[in-house]
Amino acid sequence: MIIDNLIEKIKQTNNPTVVGLDPRLDYIPNCIKQNAYEKLGKTPSGAMEAFWQFNKAIIDATYDLIPAVKPQIAMYEQFGVEGIACYIKTIAYAKEMGLLVIGDIKRSDIASTAEAYANGHIGKVKIEENQFEIYREDFVTLNPYLGWDSIEPYLQHCKDFQKGLFILVKTSNPNSGQLQDLKVNGVKLYERVGELTEDWGTPFQGKYGYSSIGAVVGATHAKQAEDLRKKLPHTFFLVPGYGAQGATAEDLSVCFDKEGLGAIVNSSRGIIAAYKNKKYADFSDFAQASRQAVIDMRDDLNCVR
Repeated sequence: MIIDNLIEKIKQTNNPTVVGLDPRLDYIPNCIKQNAYEKLGKTPSGAMEAFWQFNKAIIDATYDLIPAVKPQIAMYEQFGVEGIACYIKTIAYAKEMGLLVIGDIKRSDIASTAEAYANGHIGKVKIEENQFEIYREDFVTLNPYLGWDSIEPYLQHCKDFQKGLFILVKTSNPNSGQLQDLKVNGVKLYERVGELTEDWGTPFQGKYGYSSIGAVVGATHAKQAEDLRKKLPHTFFLVPGYGAQGATAEDLSVCFDKEGLGAIVNSSRGIIAAYKNKKYADFSDFAQASRQAVIDMRDDLNCVR
């Protein structure tokens, strides 16, 4: 099961950190942008050359410290075909460097449309007698608002190609409660989605007791996360909200089990834009600042798990 691979990488690195590769042009050092623009102009192609050089440097500086990266596809999609090409190239390089990849795509659709998303992201697309892997993520994030119809098309690919999912259960944004905290027959909606995620994952449990069908549970809602950890013993958590969004290591300690497993914690701009933080002002190289930010996050998390 792919979840076993993730857990083993966490154990190997002693680090439950996933680096969010969510670049923005204002995160990228001017020297990288200038070189890219001189080569390809101030165009989508030039911007994506800058993204690629930035991502590669971050991966090179951190791959030995972390189990996984999580690129957010919207940061790339907005630039059109060049952005998608950069997304695919970034994933391929991360995997070449031995990292697992969580594609943060948050898709939600049904029937043939969901099948198409599943084929492209975690399966294969067929062109006559030929089959091709396109995006090659190990896990993807999904929005379950459309119910079982929006999840089921991915599950056969999870089985056939050893892939996994992270279902949005309790997200880290401040207004998530507008929908997720609504009560349905006395049960909050996020709790019911959590129960469904646990059920959907039953056939995908690995040797560590966790399923390849995991849940996104925000660190900014510590009490809800604590309750979900107790109720979903086989569901691995992808935890956003640490650092820049305000959650501390102490806040998300409740996401881990008694062995210190059960969760992987995302940080995006706190790591990839660490060189902008005065804490890392002594680092002349942005990638080395990111490396130190990963080390600091690892040590911080290991104090509470």
